[in-house]
Amino acid sequence: MIETLIRKLERRDTLADFERRALVEAVGEVREYRAHEIVVRERTEQHNSHLLLEGYLCRYKDLRDGRRQIVALHVPGDFADLHSFLLKHLEHNLAALTPVRIAVFPHERLRTISERWPHLTRMLWFSTLLDAAIHRQWILSIGRRSAVGRIAHLFCELRARLEVVGLASEERYALPLTQIDIADATGLTPVHVNRMLRELRDRGLLEFRGGEVIITDNAGLARLAEFDPGYLYLQKQPR
Repeated sequence: MIETLIRKLERRDTLADFERRALVEAVGEVREYRAHEIVVRERTEQHNSHLLLEGYLCRYKDLRDGRRQIVALHVPGDFADLHSFLLKHLEHNLAALTPVRIAVFPHERLRTISERWPHLTRMLWFSTLLDAAIHRQWILSIGRRSAVGRIAHLFCELRARLEVVGLASEERYALPLTQIDIADATGLTPVHVNRMLRELRDRGLLEFRGGEVIITDNAGLARLAEFDPGYLYLQKQPR
């Protein structure tokens, strides 16, 4: 059930059998949410953290006039709000972008892990540090990359993250998001996103159609995006 999480962690370090069992036993239940449904509302007290099993989640903030900024995209294998274990509430919303399945980890069980299994605790800590590294790249994209560079970088990043959990090849992966979702993640308008997607297609780099990204020139896309996967810490080493 939580194979994607184990695969994600074991890409970076080896887990012992008892650590895998501890993660499985920490699951309280599995829930399903519809697309666009809020999973966690900001400023509400939290007693669980949520692991994405299927689909896409986002963290977002919005303004009074309804304008939304997506501040993180989550793929299967991601803990979307592990930080709520210590913070007790979120200052942002967590919502489903597509239909999703989520494993719920009660905080009392995460506390047991933190008290009994130090290496596994470090690996969970690592996952929150990885989120922070991704956030820094997103800030760089919105602050300094060109519009086409932002979208190219996002597509490169998602391919790398999905490949870790076996959901992407070198050439393609499923991305059932709308152009509005991509606009809200990159700080662009939907019209601008549409133009940039057309530019990427015309350059022979990728196509985005039918909820799928088809990469026709991986090296060229990475050059355009200035994509360096080092911030994803994909090397396996003791932690």
